Amino acid sequence: MTDALRLPVFAAPMFLVSGPDLVIAACKAGIVGCFPTPNCRTVEQLDDWMTRIVAEVGDAPWCANLVTHSTNARLPQDLALIAKHKPPFVVTALGSPKPAIETVHAYGGTVIADVTSPRLARKAIEAGADGLACICAGAGGHTGTLSPFAFVSAVRQFHKGPLIVGGGISDGWGIAGAIAAGADYVYMGTSFIAAAESLASQDYKDMLAAAQIEDLLISAGITGTPASWLKPSLRANGFDPDAMPDAPDRAYDSSQSLKGKRWADVWSAGQGVGAVTGTEPAATIVDRLAGEYAAAMNRFQKGTA
Repeated sequence: MTDALRLPVFAAPMFLVSGPDLVIAACKAGIVGCFPTPNCRTVEQLDDWMTRIVAEVGDAPWCANLVTHSTNARLPQDLALIAKHKPPFVVTALGSPKPAIETVHAYGGTVIADVTSPRLARKAIEAGADGLACICAGAGGHTGTLSPFAFVSAVRQFHKGPLIVGGGISDGWGIAGAIAAGADYVYMGTSFIAAAESLASQDYKDMLAAAQIEDLLISAGITGTPASWLKPSLRANGFDPDAMPDAPDRAYDSSQSLKGKRWADVWSAGQGVGAVTGTEPAATIVDRLAGEYAAAMNRFQKGTA
């Protein structure tokens, strides 16, 4: 199924950013479109989104990102919709992949576990995950701390199956580098926040276009898990980047209301933020990535001839 992809790229599932328009546009452009199920605050909305995606992407692979943390009381209902709509890929996050294994394998889908260390990677494989999404230093949203090269090398010592790597990859040259280092696919998030089809507000997209890597701060003080935030957004929401609060207790129930949640209005980005220069369609972004990727592959071939 993934053999037909134009690029070995997943448009990373981004909280409050990835919706059906972006998933569909990404799939039609030749990459894997993804969204986190918590972006739908009701199971009815989640059913509607998945129904539309299935109807519009045809045979193109797409991905649902499922929160398996123990605080997600809606997990059984989300899993029932996974079984109904059968996304080819399910990426589990913030918990063990085990709750999703039986459901996804029953229809022939692939379970990818989102991990931030080799230790968690081993645990995910032992729990039955088919593949891994290695979240490295430079990722937006909930981020990792390891170099992608070191992380991939460590994981490939015990896992030969599907491997996605994400963290600061913002162009086709980076995609080629990740594949050369041993990954099968690349997560790209920040580049698609500014896509015309994303759920991000225009103010968010404009802030991205104006930001550079120095405008990022990693803190667990918003959600309880370390994440990469835009400093201007923190200031706009009453946070001092130089004196962030302690990490709150983690709570990831997909049905909880966003009303009054300060984290719902704080915007994140990865270290590839400097490559974002404005709002454009997802297809245009993929066209540019494909050109850069081809140039990188040509450079490899010349260097090894």
